[in-house]
Amino acid sequence: MKLFCLPYAGGSESAFYSWKGHMQPDIEIYPIQLKGRGRRFNEPCYESLEEAVQDIFEQVQAERKGDDYALFGHSMGSLLAYELYYQMSGAGAEKPVHIFFSGYKAPNRIRKTEKLHTLPNPIFKKKIVELGGTPEELTNHEELFELFIPILKSDFKMVENYIYQERNSKIDCDITVLNGKEDAMSKEDVSDWKHHTSGHFTAYYFEGNHFFLHHHVEKITEIINHSLTASRTF
Repeated sequence: MKLFCLPYAGGSESAFYSWKGHMQPDIEIYPIQLKGRGRRFNEPCYESLEEAVQDIFEQVQAERKGDDYALFGHSMGSLLAYELYYQMSGAGAEKPVHIFFSGYKAPNRIRKTEKLHTLPNPIFKKKIVELGGTPEELTNHEELFELFIPILKSDFKMVENYIYQERNSKIDCDITVLNGKEDAMSKEDVSDWKHHTSGHFTAYYFEGNHFFLHHHVEKITEIINHSLTASRTF
């Protein structure tokens, strides 16, 4: 079983490295590396969400090697996982046995229309810090933050320009939704995910803000291990 992990805006595959020692031996963590960061730092950032999803689709298809697989996305990664599911479905590819949506409201929920990615860098930086949607490893290092602003703006652009389209079919696997109690989302934002699956829906709430996942590694990986054991096909 492979677990493909999709990061938040500005995030890279390193966001999931600490999970590896907590997973069951038969569950292989595979963090997706997006363009413009990590080992793909020299590649230009995506111009659209569709481009990102196609790139991720190709990575998953190349690495899956016939194994069952699941998806985990946090924040922007949840939106990528949602769209990736329908890319897989449309291409007739093997679909995931489970999807974990973390730190992101159901895609049908109305979002703010402000386009933060169009703001001048100093204002953009101030806004995203105020929103609490910036990784601490960036906000605590000024020079690193400046280096990552183009990547963050590219990621915010993908999310802010996203237009939800209702699908003719629901996700046909179980889904698990995780959220921080101090994150700026209503219970309806979270519970509406249940309308997007024909499978089982489970929600978990954690102490903390948008980046609760960094502070609850043991509990989150325990949930993943349990859920994938239940979802496994024999």
